[in-house]
Amino acid sequence: MPELPEVETTLRGIAPHVVGQKVTGIVIRQPRLRWPITVGFAEAAAGRRLVNASRRGKYLLLDFGNGHALIHLGMSGSLRIVKTDEPPSFHDHFDLVFGKLALRYCDPRRFGCLLWIEEKPELHKLLVDLGPEPLTDTFTADYLYARTRKRSQAVKQFIMDSKIVVGVGNIYANESLFMAGIKPTRKAGTLTRKNCEDLVRDIKFVLQRSIDQGGTTLRDFVGGDGKPGYFKQELLVYGRGGEPCNLCKKPLKEVRINDRTTVYCVDCQR
Repeated sequence: MPELPEVETTLRGIAPHVVGQKVTGIVIRQPRLRWPITVGFAEAAAGRRLVNASRRGKYLLLDFGNGHALIHLGMSGSLRIVKTDEPPSFHDHFDLVFGKLALRYCDPRRFGCLLWIEEKPELHKLLVDLGPEPLTDTFTADYLYARTRKRSQAVKQFIMDSKIVVGVGNIYANESLFMAGIKPTRKAGTLTRKNCEDLVRDIKFVLQRSIDQGGTTLRDFVGGDGKPGYFKQELLVYGRGGEPCNLCKKPLKEVRINDRTTVYCVDCQR
C-alpha cells in the first residue's frame, strides 16, 4: 500500500503539471472503486481551474474552488501524467483532462477512491478523525506523551493508528522504533517523556528521509508508471528478520503484531 512518503511524492510529481490548469474533460471508465465515484463528479469539475493540490494523511485533495476531488490510492493505485492521446490500459479507471495532458488513475485492485466533496475537507467523514501530520509542529513529544497515558496496546500498533498520527506505516514504524531504541511490543502507556521525544524525532527523520529519497522518482509521473514504490533505502530492521543487528550484531527477531510483520532487536530495543 502506498504510504505517506509515496503519496507525498505523488503529489509533488503531478502538481506542477496540473495546478493552475483548467479541466477540459473527464473520462470515467470504471466508476466502481472502493466507493462509487461520486455521481455528478464530471459536471461539478468540468471547466473548473485547479486552484491547489494538497495532501491530508494518505489522501490527495484537488481544490477546484467550488469543491474538492478527494483521491486515495488504495492498495495498488497510482497517478501519472500522460498525453491525452495515449491509449488507456485495462486498469486505467479515470482521466482528469487538462488540455493536451491528463491526470490518469490506474488501480488494478480498485481499492482507491475518487470522491467529490463540497464541504470543508477537514470535516469530511474520511478526514475528520485523523491525527496530526507527523512532519508538522503539531506532532510533538508532549502531544504523544499525553496520548500514550494509560494505553495498553503495543506501541507499534499505537503509532500506526491514524487517529493518533497519520502516515506512520508498517515500514516506517519498524524503522522509527529501532532508531528510538523502543521495543515494538512494549505497552504504549509505559513510554517515558524521553521515549516520546526520541520517537517523535525519529518518526520525523525516517519519513522526511524517505520523502527526500523519493524525489529521484519524480520523472516516473510523466510518461512513466506513476509508481514511486517503496523508496530504495538502507532499512535498519524491516525485512531483515534473522539478520544481524547493525548495532549489536545479534540476530533481529521477527514477530507479528496486529497481523503486520514486525522486526526488532531484543537487546537494543527496550
